[in-house]
Amino acid sequence: MKRYGVWWLFALVLLLAPTVFDSSLSRTLLSQMGIAIIVCLSFNMLLGQGGMLSFGHAVYSGMGGFLAIHTLNLVSDGQWWLPVSLIPVAGGLGAALVAVLLGWVTTKKAATPFAMITLGVGELVWAMSLMFPVFFGGEGGISGNRVTNVTTFGISYGPQIQLYYLIAAYTFVCTALMYGFTCTPLGRMLNATRDNPERVEFVGFDSQMVRYIAFIFAGFFAGISGGLSALNFEMVTAEVVSLHRSGAYLLFTFVGGATVFFGPVLGAVLMVLALVLLSELTSAWLLYLGLIFVCMVMFAPGGVAGILLHNVRVWQEGFMRYLIKSYLRLVLGSLPGFVGITVVVEMMYHRQLNAGLDPVLRMYATAWDTASALPWAQAGVLAVVGMVLFERERRRFMADWHQVQVFIERTQKAAQ
Repeated sequence: MKRYGVWWLFALVLLLAPTVFDSSLSRTLLSQMGIAIIVCLSFNMLLGQGGMLSFGHAVYSGMGGFLAIHTLNLVSDGQWWLPVSLIPVAGGLGAALVAVLLGWVTTKKAATPFAMITLGVGELVWAMSLMFPVFFGGEGGISGNRVTNVTTFGISYGPQIQLYYLIAAYTFVCTALMYGFTCTPLGRMLNATRDNPERVEFVGFDSQMVRYIAFIFAGFFAGISGGLSALNFEMVTAEVVSLHRSGAYLLFTFVGGATVFFGPVLGAVLMVLALVLLSELTSAWLLYLGLIFVCMVMFAPGGVAGILLHNVRVWQEGFMRYLIKSYLRLVLGSLPGFVGITVVVEMMYHRQLNAGLDPVLRMYATAWDTASALPWAQAGVLAVVGMVLFERERRRFMADWHQVQVFIERTQKAAQ
């Protein structure tokens, strides 16, 4: 019942989100989040479920986008008859075909060789995108119009709200299918291939074939996300197959939590917020993303989903009240370092980009004169002191956390 309740809640959130956030920008962001959820979950079929670190997953989402936009143009010209709602499926099938062709070579090896092969394939496809302008459109890309003469029940997908509900439907169905895949014998065998490929070979399965089939499924769902993106933006450029797009999938899937199924969902939401909103707030957003990724690797390798699950376990056992003060001390100890580091970073970027207009940076209700040495010294001292305080509070928190875990283990043993 809890499992079905989660799915009903997920469907309810998808259904009601555009009514709560009803602005044009909000609905655009929600549409991009749905697309990102599909592609991050498809990437996690490789990384989290199969232990395959891919640096070229954008090849399959991008190829799905290109094939979808070409299909849309053929439908618009009257050469093909296909409902617009099924064009993402055409993108998924095209991306699956690309995965069939490239995946056989890619999945011949695992671990580091697999990662290097995907990196090479990604660079190869990105270079080809500028060499074959007929298919990829060159630097300008391929554009289309999702409002065609072929409508489904009179729905034109012209208004953003109509397209959002199409994306929401695909998001729910694809998420359910990918979760179902993890519960199949093939999905379990993929987990076994990740953990112990020698044992898989010993019991009579071909580990390379298991990786290959999973690779095709991942490419199919990535292609669906690319097709939805083509409908959303009505344009596909060479950027969709670039290395930094693949890097974004990797970074945010890991930040969300690659070891938990719903982790990439959280990562996808964070990815859209970072790429759209954070990039508008500061020019140093890529630096902040790098710092966040480093901190997650060092202090929370399970991602945001891992943090949530550990705290839910503590709360269910009734020990969360012992950690509230520790959390408060950790947050308060982090604030000086956060303020100091962000001020130093923003002063550096302001001096490089905007110092000619005004050397004074206004941040945190304070004027920081980048032409004077005193604000630099103040921000530097604040950053150093803040990092020292954070490290001290982090160690105290870890001690309290370990003690609570010991209490939980004792309680469970006593209950047994």
